[in-house]
Amino acid sequence: MKRTLLFAALIAFPVMSAIAAPVVEKPLMEGKPYAEQRLRIMNDLQGGEVYSEISAENRMRVVDALGRIDALLGKGGHASLPDKDKIEVFNDQDLINTLLTQAREDSRLVCRRERPVGSNRPQNICITVAARRQARENGADALRDLRVSTVKVENP
Repeated sequence: MKRTLLFAALIAFPVMSAIAAPVVEKPLMEGKPYAEQRLRIMNDLQGGEVYSEISAENRMRVVDALGRIDALLGKGGHASLPDKDKIEVFNDQDLINTLLTQAREDSRLVCRRERPVGSNRPQNICITVAARRQARENGADALRDLRVSTVKVENP
């Protein structure tokens, strides 16, 4: 009986976690009309909410890749493309999906309840993942600079 229950639990937990995992839709998917997807991506890039943390360099890389796809698909549909062009379109789609997925993750807002120094009343502090990473890197740089400056002072 215990073995059966243990076996059922071992089977059920991975299945339940797979069901509960959120499905993240890629920004540019094959099978959907390209013109609609391109319009949505460009609106999201210019809107500044979905991809607010994308760098100017990555934004240009996405726009350039969309332009290359436009040029290749302008000749005809995806089915009429030669294999070489299909590979180029696929590579550009992969680049766009990678950059925009990372930008979407960086733009995600994370809230924590923290107590400010000198207060016992917690407050909600909400910042983006990218801003949190930047603050962590700035803190590490400040500590590194502090260590370097103390070492230089001790040696003279």
